[in-house]
Amino acid sequence: MSENQGVSAFPHPPMQYATNYTDENIKRGKAPPPPPPIQDSYSMFGAQFSADEAIIRPLEASGCRRLYPHNYDHKRELKKLNHSILVNFLDLLDVLIRAPESSKRGEKLEDINLLFINMHHLINEFRPHQARETLRVMLEQQRTKRLEIAQKFQDHYDKVLELIQSAVSNIPDEATAESDLISESDILGPETLAASEPSDMDACDSLDTMMCKIVDDMT
Repeated sequence: MSENQGVSAFPHPPMQYATNYTDENIKRGKAPPPPPPIQDSYSMFGAQFSADEAIIRPLEASGCRRLYPHNYDHKRELKKLNHSILVNFLDLLDVLIRAPESSKRGEKLEDINLLFINMHHLINEFRPHQARETLRVMLEQQRTKRLEIAQKFQDHYDKVLELIQSAVSNIPDEATAESDLISESDILGPETLAASEPSDMDACDSLDTMMCKIVDDMT
């Protein structure tokens, strides 16, 4: 029994639990299933807890006497408890000065202890509100950070788009004019031009033949 008093009913810490969820284990179906919800009661740090137990246990569950009504204002009751602690502390000092061996010293210590327990319980009742507020602040910070990252991406996109537009607008018009002035020979090629003028070549050949014949007759 002494060995199991410090054993927790909760699963392993997140990192030890997450290392079992590798891609290979998931493909092979070896990843462990999620832990089942705890039923009835469980042991944690040697103490027994019930699953149906309230988050903030009532003061009477710990065997302490309640010093404030069930329907109360937290701020008002905390101020009253604080004032009572100060008064009892002053009474304790008076007892220690006048009669240090008196039994009233123990009574005042018990009263101050009970007052602190009640004040601590009232403060603990704000824990759910604190948890909600902490979660809300964390979500707002994550939202703000993501919006800042998205805005940075948008700013970089706008700068790149502006650079591209300025580069396109700075392209000289002479390059377009030079492209329009390309000669027909560069486009068609010499072979195409030779094939497109057969009649002129034939006329030159006939004239050469006539001149050669006249020269031959004269000689």
